[in-house]
Amino acid sequence: MAVIKNTVSPSSDAYKANRDGMLALIARMRALEERSRAASAAAKDRFHKRGQLLPRERVALVLDPGSPFIELSTLAGYMFDVPDADKSVPGGGLIAGIGFVSGVRCMVSASDSGIDAGALQPFGLDKTLRVQELALENKLPYVQLVESAGANLLRYRVEDFVRGGNIFRNLARLSAAGLPVVTVTHGSSTAGGAYQTGLSDYIVMVRGRTRAFLAGPPLLKAATGEIATEEELGGAEMHTGISGLGDYLAEDDRDALRIARDIMANLRWDRPSTDKTPHRPPRHDPEELLGIMPMDHKRPVDMRQVIARIIDDSDFTEFGANYGPATVCGHARVEGEAIGIITNNGPLDVPGANKATHFIQACCQSRTPLLYLNNTTGYMVGKAYEEAGMIKHGSKMIQAVTSASVPQITIYCGASFGAGNYGMGGRGFYPRFCFSWPNAKTAVMGGEQAAETMAIVTEAAAIRRGKSVEKEKLDAMKAQIIGVFDGQMDVFSTSARVLDGSAARPRRATRSACSFRSRGHERWADEAHAVPHHPDRQSRRDRAAHHAYRAPPWVWRRRGLFGCGPRGVACAGRRPGHPHRRGAAGAILFADRGGHCRSKSQRCRRGSSRLWLPRRERGLCASLSRRRSGVHRAIA
Repeated sequence: MAVIKNTVSPSSDAYKANRDGMLALIARMRALEERSRAASAAAKDRFHKRGQLLPRERVALVLDPGSPFIELSTLAGYMFDVPDADKSVPGGGLIAGIGFVSGVRCMVSASDSGIDAGALQPFGLDKTLRVQELALENKLPYVQLVESAGANLLRYRVEDFVRGGNIFRNLARLSAAGLPVVTVTHGSSTAGGAYQTGLSDYIVMVRGRTRAFLAGPPLLKAATGEIATEEELGGAEMHTGISGLGDYLAEDDRDALRIARDIMANLRWDRPSTDKTPHRPPRHDPEELLGIMPMDHKRPVDMRQVIARIIDDSDFTEFGANYGPATVCGHARVEGEAIGIITNNGPLDVPGANKATHFIQACCQSRTPLLYLNNTTGYMVGKAYEEAGMIKHGSKMIQAVTSASVPQITIYCGASFGAGNYGMGGRGFYPRFCFSWPNAKTAVMGGEQAAETMAIVTEAAAIRRGKSVEKEKLDAMKAQIIGVFDGQMDVFSTSARVLDGSAARPRRATRSACSFRSRGHERWADEAHAVPHHPDRQSRRDRAAHHAYRAPPWVWRRRGLFGCGPRGVACAGRRPGHPHRRGAAGAILFADRGGHCRSKSQRCRRGSSRLWLPRRERGLCASLSRRRSGVHRAIA
């Protein structure tokens, strides 16, 4: 046991200043979230008069009572709807998060129809796409409560229209991946938004309130001259009784949410175990996280003190403590589950990058998830570091982060500058979750460094032209650059652009992200050896590298590890007769003695190395020769 010793003094002036600064940022964040709730609740009388529930009331009723709910991207779109900080309403017109519905962990997404009739607000599209990606990556059923006026035509941008197609593509991908999409259409779901309903597996409609059509009465009359009412065009009774779009007809919002919960209850789905793994809480008070991180990212901090207030029993087995000491790596447990932690006590240097690369590969080998606690100003620069191969070794670390085969979680605790953001699993590298503490700062570099760099470049250019630079103009340029950088690096700017999952107070952000893995997400450990769900997004070389990284060829031959599945997808070897997955035609596939996936219409001919497929899929799958012991490889 290697318990981290406490070096934090809550009575010190520095601690008190840090704590006051952190609490002020948390209060500002909470005020913005409350502003969004109040703006939606302002429509309460109008909703109740129509016999409807408010969006947040719907979310509360569909979730299990008393169960945890991690709301995501609460600051999305802040300052992008209106440039006035006192009037901007964040949230993107969407309420989204991870919660439990009938005991099943789900991604829940609800149109905030109390604000602009549920029309998507700035960055609402980005928020929608992100929560769909999280559902796909983490194998979460998708429950959506729809009542939306669609896109705001006053803010129409063609790029939003084109990118908006990804919403419908993701719904199809969720369903194809075996993740149920349950939709309750509480109100309007019109034009392109009608496909948000249509691309669902289970559709619940509300009598007298649901509207789903491609063209409303005014557009229909203008385009064709036909006259019809909204109920005739796309009402709940028409769709559940005539068109067949709707599966369930509810009497009101409450009844619709009851049906949605019944659907989830009747699904044969893995439910998280209620038995927690025995573990000891941190020895040091997690509330002290409020005073550990300084408000000025230039001030040093020992991140081991942060780790000590997150992990079980404050027991941390540090990896390579004497080599590259500014980069801290080690093994610990969170709520009884093993996890590897990487953080920074300063810039990343050559030894630190090498150590982190080694540690990431070791965690992938043992299938241990990774947690990155960002607090770095980037990789070291200078002649000595360039000669030592900083670019080369930093690139190896970035390559290891990109290629890691285990789930990765990123927490922005302090500074995350330059390529250090990339090497520490930044948002651009698609970690499973990415949360920010209220004091976090993210940028390519500090504002002062950027201003000084541009001043040097400007002076050098003026000297080459034989001109002088006025000090007043130079100072004005510096002030402008600092303002631009400082205005975009804080958490209120990055979260507004959906560059993280959410901003939250230190204790909640870190424990929530880690406990999501530890509570009922047992399948994560197996994903290190799982085949990618969408191999069409990888080149043949990348797929081969992925498989080769997991095990050398002699292991494949000895274990019969790979078979050949439908549509040219390699699948993990199974026991003979063991159910594997659904094929393209919906048939259940089984593994035969050769490790191949087969069904009545898809089986390997005895003595042949070729997998025989239906005609429409023939040619999509090929195999190696029998000299390779029947090992099959999927090709594009």
